[in-house]
Amino acid sequence: MCGRYASARSVDDLASTFGISGDDIDPLPRPDWNVAPTKDAAVVVRRHDRTVLTAMRWGLVPSWADDPSVGSRMFNARLETAAEKPAFREAVKARHCLVPADGWFEWQVMPDGSRQPYFVTGADDRGVAFAGLWEHWRDADGDVLRTMTILTGPAPGELQWLHHRAPIVVPSDAWADWLVADDVAALTPTDPRNLVTWPVSTRVGDVQANGPELVAPQEVDTQPPLF
Repeated sequence: MCGRYASARSVDDLASTFGISGDDIDPLPRPDWNVAPTKDAAVVVRRHDRTVLTAMRWGLVPSWADDPSVGSRMFNARLETAAEKPAFREAVKARHCLVPADGWFEWQVMPDGSRQPYFVTGADDRGVAFAGLWEHWRDADGDVLRTMTILTGPAPGELQWLHHRAPIVVPSDAWADWLVADDVAALTPTDPRNLVTWPVSTRVGDVQANGPELVAPQEVDTQPPLF
């Protein structure tokens, strides 16, 4: 699964990475090393045949929902079933996004029952882009709330020690195709060959904690498998 990630790259860096011009960049949230559900986050979408960098709330709210609070439970969508679920199936057909991330956090249960967080990121220090879906919801006054969810799939064998699910990382050569696809057929589980992972501070468990120190490697008694 993916319930916490880091998104701290500068607007200029994101624009360069995704080939987006200044005219197609909306106001974005501040760099965040501890993005949690219900926070606003940077996403890449197609709008009027242009690629746009914008912000959406993490946690998809279906257009038919009575209350936007349901989004707090819909921060992930399973790749295997998203096209069948009422909350996601319309977005699967027409509303895809990329979610830029420095990497994501996952917690390993240790032998003593404690939980040790790890950070998973790209080996080339360029971060990753998750496959996402987005939706728009209108309140009684007609104001629009745009929200997104991150697609997850079975974790590759090399990451099973950490968690049985992982966000779908889209390779850069598939970004453009994903943004305009009308299904999820082309997506495959995350390829671990270009990923690295290391233990980080337990402070990341506090949603109020923030800063680059949250992704700094930490010494722990039990080291993860190498891959």
